[in-house]
Amino acid sequence: MRDRRSITVVCCHAGGEVGNVVVAGVEPPPGETVYERMEALRADDSLRRFLLREPRGSVAQHANLLVPTGREDCAAGYVIMEPTEYPAMSGSNTICVATVLLEEGIVPMSEPETVLRLEAPAGVVEVRARCRAGRVESVELENVVSFAAHLDAPLEVEGLGTIRVDVAFGGMWYALADAYALGFAIEPSEARELCDAGERIRAAARAQLACVHPDNPGIAGVSIVQLAEPFGEPGATLRNAVVVAPGRLDRSATGTGLSARLAALHAKGKLRVGERINHASPIGSVFEGRIVREEGPGIVPAIRGSAFVTGRMELYVDPDDPFPQGYLLTDTWPGADTQ
Repeated sequence: MRDRRSITVVCCHAGGEVGNVVVAGVEPPPGETVYERMEALRADDSLRRFLLREPRGSVAQHANLLVPTGREDCAAGYVIMEPTEYPAMSGSNTICVATVLLEEGIVPMSEPETVLRLEAPAGVVEVRARCRAGRVESVELENVVSFAAHLDAPLEVEGLGTIRVDVAFGGMWYALADAYALGFAIEPSEARELCDAGERIRAAARAQLACVHPDNPGIAGVSIVQLAEPFGEPGATLRNAVVVAPGRLDRSATGTGLSARLAALHAKGKLRVGERINHASPIGSVFEGRIVREEGPGIVPAIRGSAFVTGRMELYVDPDDPFPQGYLLTDTWPGADTQ
């Protein structure tokens, strides 16, 4: 047997978006808080590259590393790794992490509901999981405080002209635009065109619309774009496409995106505490969202969705592997030559 280190990954998706969870084989990065542990991982970046780049990963995957939490009120901590960044929060990844923790027995499961708190880099997230026969049927997460920074702001976008966007924080900074005004019906066949428009909007918003989290200046700048069906009335299910860097569609309805949308609609006076909307992704998966309460500059939203464990992988770290941190090619990874 060759001398090689192994990393154990539980494969999972929420609403179609892959959010694999590393459960063994990686020493916790240093830090007192999960945010500090995330910063240590970011400074090195070898684990994210190993997990997400080819030949072990792909542009359509995320990975989550379980890490210790210093908080007595939290069952676990986790660091989220996405194709080009370390987001402070992710709804679909949180749903995957909670499902894996419970279904793998890392955290005890109680039926019909398990309540636990998790520490994400952005802060503490409360989770309520509906459980039956040893399986997690759905997860509702009470997200971090979400709020709007810009409403109906004019944005000059290359190839699109002047459009209007909201910029809101739902765990990540979003630019929110009207998909219908841009000529999209949010159908799977439009995926490439949606991504092209979204990446142009993201670049413009980063350059023209400043946004910094009031409690953590390290969380700054629009990093993700939502193109959505216009709001009609509370309780509706709205089509939604979220463009993730480096230019692909989130397969899920996107929990942080729904949180940002709820915050923007509340700031405009269109949604009140207790009211809800749902988002449907381009592949038809749905996340449910509601406003739990007002807090500080915005709201606390709750997002519900389901995740499914799809398998288990043992990934090997071979000292002779010529691609220990993987590789990128532009045929599958847009903008790979700039990564």
